[in-house]
Formats: sequence, structure tokens, C-alpha cells
Amino acid sequence: MKKYPAGFAFILTIFGIGLFLVFLTGCKKSSDNSPKGTATLPQLTTTAVSGVTSTTAVGGGSITSDGGASVSVRGVCWSTAQNPTTADSKIPYGTGTGSYTCNMTGLVPETPYYTRAYATNSVGTAYGNSVTFTTLALEPGTVTDYDGNIYHTVTIGNQVWLKENLKVTHYRNGDPVPEGKIGKKAGPASTDGEWWNYNNSDSLGQIYGRLYNFYAISDSRILAPLGFRVASDSDWIALAATIGPDSLVGGMLKEAGTLHWWTPNTGATNSSGFTALPGGAYNSVTGIFSFLSYGASLWTSSVSTTNSYSWARSLLNNSGYLNRGESPRFSGMSVRCIRAN
Repeated sequence: MKKYPAGFAFILTIFGIGLFLVFLTGCKKSSDNSPKGTATLPQLTTTAVSGVTSTTAVGGGSITSDGGASVSVRGVCWSTAQNPTTADSKIPYGTGTGSYTCNMTGLVPETPYYTRAYATNSVGTAYGNSVTFTTLALEPGTVTDYDGNIYHTVTIGNQVWLKENLKVTHYRNGDPVPEGKIGKKAGPASTDGEWWNYNNSDSLGQIYGRLYNFYAISDSRILAPLGFRVASDSDWIALAATIGPDSLVGGMLKEAGTLHWWTPNTGATNSSGFTALPGGAYNSVTGIFSFLSYGASLWTSSVSTTNSYSWARSLLNNSGYLNRGESPRFSGMSVRCIRAN
């Protein structure tokens, strides 16, 4: 056996003890850096519902603890069934802890609802207590669509029309109508149902109604509110015959004055109560919006004999006539609905 100089064993012993102490020190340091605790679900409550109307309400929540992990999304969810979850209707609103409120829209009049606040962190989604409320009844002479937009009705002869252009972004079964792309498209326009806000402005869409291609109004899932349908070419012919003569019909349908119509708004009296607004039009092939404030372009539900064209009506700021013509089905135009028989 190899022999080491005297005292070398002592040095090895001291070196071994040193390594052992370093190992222990390293373990202890690692233990000091371990997590102090484990994250849990957020803690929150649902606040009382306020501002209830026939189709909207204001809900909210208060998050008192994020559970040790940042709240990445929070909001309210609602349903006609108890204990709604984020799989039901919901609207997110911000992140973090604290109090917040959200506007619930698209509600059905005279209907009981349940709502809960929710908050999500890395652990999962937590819910507040369930709060109930009931929407109000619609005012007489009003109609609501799937999105909760409210329309007023007007009776002209034997017909009942909506007084506003359609704004809905869903079919009656709840399927969304795709929002059309803005700008020139390569090749033919889409044959899917689409809608646009004039100049991509939601505020203009709320005032003048949205613009739809013909494929949206001819879709079997139905664009019109319950109890109504998109007016046909025959419906418009009957309307004109009721309020005629031809040279005055347009003026009797147009909103009077120049709040929305560009001067001179020829012949406008709105004596029919129809209140036509100049929502303009959109060409989804060229990507050009045109005629806002100068003209109302309105689809009918009737196809024409010309391939890929359908019947429409137009009103102009410098004419008292109601014009009938054919338009390409890819065009974006306004829509008026009439009560279904």
C-alpha cells in the first residue's frame, strides 16, 4: 500500500470535512430559496346588478385576493340557468384585483337571468356568488334583435315596418354574421354573408344601421328579428302604392331636415313615419364606401333575372322619387324589415 507523508491524513480529513460542510451549506441555501407557499384560486364576490333595461344590465365584481398569482382576466358571465360559467355568455373586463363593472347586452326582455363575477389566474377560474335579476318588458311598438338592439315600428297601410335600419351582427339562431374585410379583395367578392360599418365606424353603424351583402339577408339562418322578415320587392311595391304618387313617395319616406341628409333633401316630409336615413353603400370588390348622407341604398329579399343581382331601392338627397333597380349581391347596403304575415 502506498504510504503518505505524516500529517497528510490529517489534511485529507480536514479537506473532507470542508467538502461536507460546503455540501450542507449549499443544501441549506437551496432550501432558503424554495417557494414560501402555493398559489390558490382568486377570492371574489359578485356585485348587485344595476341599470336593468329590457335588453341590457350592468353587472360586476370585487376581487379581494388574487390567490398569490396575478389575475390575467376577469369579468362577468350570465345565463338563464343557475351558476353560469365562462362557457355561457360573458364579457371580460381588465386584469388584477379590485372592483369593476361590465355592461351585459343582448338580453331577452322579461326574462330572469343569473350572473356571476369571475377571475382567472394560473391556478384556474374562480366565481363569485350568483346574483339574479329580471329584464324589463319592451316598450309598446318596439322590437329587439338577437344582439339586443331595439327598433321601433310604424304601421303604413296594412304593413308594419321597422323604423330603423338593421344593426344585428348575428343570425336569429345565434350564429355570428362575419364582419367583412375592409379594402380591395383579390378576385371575386365573397359569397358568404357579411356586414360592414360605414368607414369601419361603429358609431356610424349605430346611427345609420350596418351594411350587409345580399348573401347575409338570404341566409336560411334568418337575419331579421323574430316575427319580422327582410322586405321583398313586392312589399316595396305595395308600400309605394299605399303612399304614392311616384314623384312624392321618396320624400314621404325620408327623414325630414338635414340632420343626417345632405342638403337639399328634396321633398323630404317623412309623412309616412318610415324615417329613411342615408346610410350609403359599400363595394366589397373595390373596397370603397360611398354616398353616406347623400343616399339610402336598401336591399329587398328578391332576386332579379340578372345573374348575381337582386332587387333594391334607393333614395337620394336631391330627389323626391323612390328608385327601383338591380344591385350586385356582393354590395353592402342597408336593410329594412317588415312584419311577417
